[in-house]
Amino acid sequence: MVKTEYITPRKCVVFLSDFGLSDGAVSAMHAVADDVNESLRIEDLTHDIPQFNIWEASYRLIQALTYWKQGTCFVCVVDPGVGSDRKSVVALTESGHYIITPDNGTLTHVVQSIGIKEVREISEATNRLKNSQQSYTFHGRDVYAYTAARLASGTISFEQVGPELDKRDVVCLSVQPAQKKDESIIGNIDILDTRYGSLWTNIPKSLLDEEGICYGDSLLVSIANADCIVFQTTLRLCKNFTEAALGKPLLYINSLLNLAVALNQGSFSSHYHIGTGEGWHITVIKSRGEKNAEDI
Repeated sequence: MVKTEYITPRKCVVFLSDFGLSDGAVSAMHAVADDVNESLRIEDLTHDIPQFNIWEASYRLIQALTYWKQGTCFVCVVDPGVGSDRKSVVALTESGHYIITPDNGTLTHVVQSIGIKEVREISEATNRLKNSQQSYTFHGRDVYAYTAARLASGTISFEQVGPELDKRDVVCLSVQPAQKKDESIIGNIDILDTRYGSLWTNIPKSLLDEEGICYGDSLLVSIANADCIVFQTTLRLCKNFTEAALGKPLLYINSLLNLAVALNQGSFSSHYHIGTGEGWHITVIKSRGEKNAEDI
């Protein structure tokens, strides 16, 4: 039997959580990692995930992960089921990154976008902070930060994390892949560009290109939540925000080369009361001459 060759973990741990920075939770995780090996590089992806929002944690993880070098270890902790029977795992992605996280859906976008090579359940008998066994509600500190630091520092190998699981059993949320249906392109509204209130979809520019949709074209846009249409109008696909009048909506291609919806110098999400994640969908159709929203 051929032995699996694993990517050597880097001495770098990147943290993501819904803990915020108003108390000592994040600092405590850093401290645990530092105590394992003080030569580790410790970084933060974000700790501003909305409380309990597993979907957003999954998206923010894939948004940044592939820009980090292979072997980087990510701790992703958005864990409303902490202390329950949900599994704690370390996943090795096809891109060569390690993710230490509860198996509750936080790996959804990684599974969809780049794939998982192997996943192991964390054995808490050996991979748990000393004298923390009586604590059931802070696995981010006691299990995930500790295990990530031990893996990143070479104290344990990936095989020593715990038993291998069937990667097909990883918990995933419901994601509607972008697809062509008749004359329509249908996708999911994945996330907000948080500071600006723009909607980021999973419709890639490449799919628009295949359908002959170019900058300057007008598209009929329908946004629905659980099959109930909450927004519908014709918008122009713009290269930049200044191509729409101030306060008017537009379509653009975001930094991940996916279709996005914005309000020039305003929050599209707040103005039209539109959310993101499971149940939120967008449909676009190349316009046949309808007026644009900025012209109305």
